Amino acid sequence: MGEKEIDLKELFEIFWHKKVHIVLIILIFIVIGIIYSIGFVTPMYSSSTSLVLAGKSSKADENQVSETITATDLTINSKLVATYSKLVKSKNILGQVISNLGIEVNEDDLRKNVKVTSVENTELIEITVSNENAQYSAKIANEIAKVFAEKIAGEIYNINNVHIVDEATVEENPSNVNYLKNIVVFAFFGVIVAVIYVLLENILDTTVKTQEDIEKSVKIPVIASIPIYGMDMEKLKKKGGRR
Repeated sequence: MGEKEIDLKELFEIFWHKKVHIVLIILIFIVIGIIYSIGFVTPMYSSSTSLVLAGKSSKADENQVSETITATDLTINSKLVATYSKLVKSKNILGQVISNLGIEVNEDDLRKNVKVTSVENTELIEITVSNENAQYSAKIANEIAKVFAEKIAGEIYNINNVHIVDEATVEENPSNVNYLKNIVVFAFFGVIVAVIYVLLENILDTTVKTQEDIEKSVKIPVIASIPIYGMDMEKLKKKGGRR
C-alpha cells in the first residue's frame, strides 16, 4: 500500500515522545490567556434595574385611593413595552440623567453602554448599564429608571404606569471578563496547536529509525540486521583499518 499507516499504539508513542513539547505549548497558551485577560481587556461592571408597567392612572386621578387593573390596561401596557424600551435610550432621558448626576460623558457614549430588554410575555423592562466603575454603573441605571418614570408620568404620556421593581446594586465582578473561561479557551487552542505540531513534525520527518520504517520505505522485507549496541566502536574502527 502507498499510504502511510499509523496504528493507535504508534500514534500514542509519537505523542508520548513529544509530551514535553506538548506541555510547553499548552503552558505558553495559558500564559498568553492570562496576559490577555489581565492586560488587554478593560473590566466593565454591569448593573441592572427593572421596571414594570402597572395599571395606568392619569395625574388627575392620582388622589384616588386605587384603580383596578383591567384586561384593557394589560393589553395597552404590553404594546407600550416596546415603545418604552426605545424611549429609555432617548436623548431626552439620557440628557436629563447626565445633568442630574453631573457626570462628564457624551450621550452617544452613554447610550452605547445602556441595554434595554423586555421580558417576553410580561410588562417588565430591564435596564442594564455597563461602566468601568461599578458604583457608576449602578448609580446611572437607577437614575435612568427614576428619570424615565418621571418623564412618562409628567411629560410624555401623562400617565403614571411605570414603577421600579428592583433597584440596581453595585456588582463586584466584571461582566465582560471571565478569567477561568479565557484560560480554558486558550488552553484548548494550545492543545490543538500542539497536536498539529506533533503530527506535522512526524509527517515531515523522513529519517529511518526502525526496521519497520525500512520495510515501509523500500517495500522489501528485512531479512537480517546487525546489532551494534554494546560494541566497542574503537575496536571496530581498528579492525576496519587493518590492511
